[in-house]
Amino acid sequence: MKLNTKRTVLVGFAFLSICAFWQMYDNLVPKILTETFGIGESISGIIMASDNVLALFLLPLFGGLSDKCTSKLGRRRPFILFGTVAAVILMMLLPILTDSYHAAPDTWKIVCFIIGLGLLLISMGIYRSPAVALMPDVTPKPLRSKANAIINLMGALGGIIYLIITTFLYNTSGDAYVSYLPLFAIVGGIMLVALAIVMFCVNEPKLVAEQKKYEEAHPEDNLTEVTESGEALPADVKRSLSFLLVSIALWFIGYNGVTTWFSVYASEMWSMTLGQANTCLTIATAGAIVSYIPVGNIASKVGRRKTIRFGTLLLSGSFAVAFVYTMFSNSFSPLLYVLFILVGMAWAAINVNSLPMVVEMCKGSEVGKFTGLYYTFSMTAQIMTPIVAGWLLENIDYKTLFPYAAIFVFASFITMGFVKHGDNKVEAKKGLEAFDIDD
Repeated sequence: MKLNTKRTVLVGFAFLSICAFWQMYDNLVPKILTETFGIGESISGIIMASDNVLALFLLPLFGGLSDKCTSKLGRRRPFILFGTVAAVILMMLLPILTDSYHAAPDTWKIVCFIIGLGLLLISMGIYRSPAVALMPDVTPKPLRSKANAIINLMGALGGIIYLIITTFLYNTSGDAYVSYLPLFAIVGGIMLVALAIVMFCVNEPKLVAEQKKYEEAHPEDNLTEVTESGEALPADVKRSLSFLLVSIALWFIGYNGVTTWFSVYASEMWSMTLGQANTCLTIATAGAIVSYIPVGNIASKVGRRKTIRFGTLLLSGSFAVAFVYTMFSNSFSPLLYVLFILVGMAWAAINVNSLPMVVEMCKGSEVGKFTGLYYTFSMTAQIMTPIVAGWLLENIDYKTLFPYAAIFVFASFITMGFVKHGDNKVEAKKGLEAFDIDD
């Protein structure tokens, strides 16, 4: 049995478009809100957190609706089609409203921007879960780890493409107003090309039918461990799970606080252009990607818990060093690129091992429930941190960003010390399997 790599790559284009969009959203929307519309960082943080609030409701809703869909296009592709087209149309309205407000400020234009942004987030929520669910629909269970690795790589590629484009497109400094319409148009084009590939090159009904035939012919590949549910976790396991979930929330608070506000921070503190700021994020992403395989090998030898704790120390230390640097200099130094590489490596060490530790503590029949716990804590953290970090930037000082992140990530190092379960020795993943993560 061999994975159909070409087919998996084609399916992965849906995830590529999603990641390209979210990279742009996190990168540009805070700058537009604060620099063009003059909205304070606290209110901007609330707006930036709204996508995670909506995701708590939209992802399971449309994922469940797609399960029941009986369209001739398949279960997932109708949602991918409608969601992508609606998202591209709505996202193109945002830079038009921004440019119009700059030319002639009007409160009503801000209101229209916020409404458009809300509708855009709903559109993205329509097809996010169906796009992710498409891969398992057409891939045999024994091959889903390898397939998921390719999907994650496609997502990373979408984010890096966006960052590289902005690095070259917005690499000039100056006080003149910068229109982001070309960048929105390019990302919209990427999303439409990705949609066309999925719609014309992925015959979902045919592939699902083939998958069902395979499952009928190989029932041994679809056996799941059925255990009696409803039993309470042992007290010591429940305690470890509680501390692990708290740790997940803490490191997401720190890390997401930086990623949400970095483009604004870099402009304010280091007078960097959007392209220059995105070079830093590109380097951090590359650092994470090249670290997945070594991190998998290390975890197989020393354990997930130790690997995660090392990652939290490295991440908090990197943020602390960045803070110390800002105390002595108000301009960016290329030496900081080393820090961003370390940030990417640290995040890989944390992210690769955290979800496996959560599901390690549950019965086979409760993997979905425990995966939901993981996302509940990680997304709740991402709802809170843009607001808190934005308030600190607005009311205290921009220099609070890195110590804020360092403190919360270091706190996760401490709470991980109380986690005593979920660290069964794991087999080192090789090749693409090392990229099989959830974030």
